[in-house]
Amino acid sequence: MKAHAIIVAAGQSIRFGGTTPKQFVAVCGRPLLAWTISRFEAASSISVITVVAPADCMELASQAVRAGNGLKVRNVVPGGETRSESVLAGLKTCADSAGLVAIHDGARPLVAPSDIDRVVGSAATGEAAMLAIPASDAIKRTHKGIVVTTVDRQGLYYAQTPQVFEVSVIREAHLRRGSQSFADDAALVEEAGVSVRIVEPTYPNIKVTRPEDLLLIEAVLRRELHV
Repeated sequence: MKAHAIIVAAGQSIRFGGTTPKQFVAVCGRPLLAWTISRFEAASSISVITVVAPADCMELASQAVRAGNGLKVRNVVPGGETRSESVLAGLKTCADSAGLVAIHDGARPLVAPSDIDRVVGSAATGEAAMLAIPASDAIKRTHKGIVVTTVDRQGLYYAQTPQVFEVSVIREAHLRRGSQSFADDAALVEEAGVSVRIVEPTYPNIKVTRPEDLLLIEAVLRRELHV
């Protein structure tokens, strides 16, 4: 089954700092967002791509689409003040007949096309699916900076994207929650009783949050490009 991808790249990159939002910072000769787009272009399970960008960066977003050879990109739309508003802006470009929608963070440029296909395939046989990796470090619950307890990490996963859902289900979940905060898109459908399957990625799927994360992204891309 094919899916409509929404690449959410409308954040202001407050933690990243600098004057240019992180999704448009150049890495190995391309904007970060262009690398993300190129991964979805290469995924056989993706038929259409919508890019959601900051309202004041639409030209930068269009440049990233061109740099990412965005032949599947049908829409570049402005996002909102919150992630939920931005996702909803993307969902408005999806017809219910699209069936599945894959929602992905624009700041995860290394996701493997094969992993995209695997998580879409998993959602196609169930209700929803997401990429996630097992928690590998000790996890502490704290209060005012003091450790209260150590959490058993058995069965705990770090959530990633893409997260794949039926279009009508995730749209209804976002409209129901409105502007209220939530952990991720999967959390919204979990509230509604939808089962979300975990698919472990086979390739690094790093999210760029701080400038030093770019060093890891660049190292992986240089290895891929043999430069």
